[in-house]
Amino acid sequence: MRPPLPINHNSLVTIGIPCFNAQDTIARAIHSALHQDWPHCEILIVDDCSTDRSVAVIETVIQSVEANIRLIQHPQNQGPAASRNTILRAARGEFIAFFDDDDEGLPGRITGQLQVLREYEQNTGAHLVACYASGHRYYPNGYEKPLPAIGSRPEGVPHGPGLADYLLTYRQRSDWFYGSGTPTCALLARASTFAAIGGFDEKLRRVEDADLAIRLALKGGHFIGTTDCLFNQYSTHAADKSYEKNLVAEQQIAQKHRAYLETINRYYYALHWPKLRYWHFKRQYHAFVWELLQLWIRHPIAVSQHLWATGPQRLRHEQRMTQKIQTSVS
Repeated sequence: MRPPLPINHNSLVTIGIPCFNAQDTIARAIHSALHQDWPHCEILIVDDCSTDRSVAVIETVIQSVEANIRLIQHPQNQGPAASRNTILRAARGEFIAFFDDDDEGLPGRITGQLQVLREYEQNTGAHLVACYASGHRYYPNGYEKPLPAIGSRPEGVPHGPGLADYLLTYRQRSDWFYGSGTPTCALLARASTFAAIGGFDEKLRRVEDADLAIRLALKGGHFIGTTDCLFNQYSTHAADKSYEKNLVAEQQIAQKHRAYLETINRYYYALHWPKLRYWHFKRQYHAFVWELLQLWIRHPIAVSQHLWATGPQRLRHEQRMTQKIQTSVS
């Protein structure tokens, strides 16, 4: 593989924004892309056949500015993976960054991620590198959660199949920092990196970002991040974000990567752990206990470690959410 071209101020970055029924937030996302301090950006917006006023809002913003910005409309709804693939095909940039239609990139996001990517490539010679931005998530009740980027702390940079193990079964290494995972809304990478793994899997309607990272990891990819917080994520509710759809997509990923999972004796684990999460969120505790027992019988050490690593953190998060709601009500 040829070494990647050096990053300089003439490098063009494509900012891709997939949009679906985001009439109340899409203008903020576009303006945050327009206000990036990197000198050479193009903005591609793909509307996935919205049924609200999203397209009208987008067209109004485009008409009001002088910028390298384009709108592409899907004739029918195809899902977020397809929208992102449309962006990948239409992008002219050497680098591609994704913004979500309900998030906000801070002005230094592109510059900050390119600087981290440049330094890492120069220091390591790595070819397949995904760079994620740290940020904050804001909930409607006022609760705020920090989102430190994967690979952004001295614990170490996840890379290779070990990161796939983490995303599929939560197997962790103590010398790696996993941060907030691998959300596409925080991702910047070379166009050649996306091409090397074939883009996003359009069969997945959810968690397509995890699948992209799994495939990149299995090709030896590196996962780095910024220490600076460079984007704001706003938690929203939508029909395509249901617990049921998440469960279906997470099990699809396990089935898709079955061959690899069987080599590490974790296929049953990866297929059934999402059901454990689903029963927890649905408050079906009898089903939760039964699923937990079945998993523990097959993988007692892995299940114990997984619960210890994530259970207290999940309970603290839910407790803080509840306290914030109670405070706002009172």
